[in-house]
This record gives sequence, structure tokens and C-alpha cells, in this order.
Amino acid sequence: MSEGHGATRPGRVAFAVVHHDPPDVYIAEDEYVLARLVALNVVAPTRPESLPSAAAVQELRACLLDERWADAIFAWVEFSGVVIDAYPDEEVWTESRLDSERAALEIRMSPLFRD
Repeated sequence: MSEGHGATRPGRVAFAVVHHDPPDVYIAEDEYVLARLVALNVVAPTRPESLPSAAAVQELRACLLDERWADAIFAWVEFSGVVIDAYPDEEVWTESRLDSERAALEIRMSPLFRD
């Protein structure tokens, strides 16, 4: 994959937590795909009658149609009052990156074992 938009650094992901009850978690390869995913799965399904005004409906529609995903998400958060925490570049731990031998060594070097 080429550098720039859509490029993923190996061992990294982007994720968001939508604080519904229960919370929804979305995971994507980067922040751009994550914004599109949240816009599609959280913002777009919003019923117009749940929004505070016709202007709010029009704003969200315009953002989505213009593919301004982040703007749509920020506006939706403002209108809905639902918090979304986003983490655009988080490490993914795998068995090869944290095998049992490394974990055993790290544990023995941790503050809990310092005397």
C-alpha cells in the first residue's frame, strides 16, 4: 500500500468507542477509514426526527454527501450529546510481538517485582 491516505503502519490500527449503552467499538486500518466507518454506521442511521432541528438534519446530510466524515461526526456528537472517543494510531499486540518469553521477562522487570 502506498504512503499517505489509506496507508497503514504495520502493527497499528485506529479505533473509536461510541458511548451508547452498551458502547459500540469500531476498528479500522487508519483514521480516514475509521471516520468513514463511524459516519456510515453511527451518523447516517440517525432518524431526522431525533435531531433538534431541520437545520441539523440538513447539516448532517450535507457533510455526508460531501464526504466530510469528521465534520459529520463532530456535528452528530454536538446534536446527539453522545460521546465518541477516537484513537487514530494505536498499537496492535500479536503473539509474535509479545510471546510468552518476552512477557515473562517484562513481568520480572516490572515495578511489582522490584525489591
